[in-house]
Amino acid sequence: MAIRKRVKEILKNGEFVPAKTRVAMTPGQTLRMMRELQELSQNELAELSGLPQSTISGMESGRINIGVERAKVLARALRVHPAVILFPGWEVGHAS
Repeated sequence: MAIRKRVKEILKNGEFVPAKTRVAMTPGQTLRMMRELQELSQNELAELSGLPQSTISGMESGRINIGVERAKVLARALRVHPAVILFPGWEVGHAS
């Protein structure tokens, strides 16, 4: 059976089980991961976002709260949705 056909069958029959979260991350850890995946230094992200490098360092280390407005600015600079930064462990199945 072709893989594509089997995948469609699994999804149709409700056999799909989402993967479990393996690593819990804080918003600051997520910010650092997103920055490093794009091969940006803190200074480069500071230039792209207009935020001071010291603030980015503080957010990544958890000393400074990211907050919604900073998340929006950082998300634009990193080309991701702000929720990716603010809610790294969000599971859709738990939404009400």
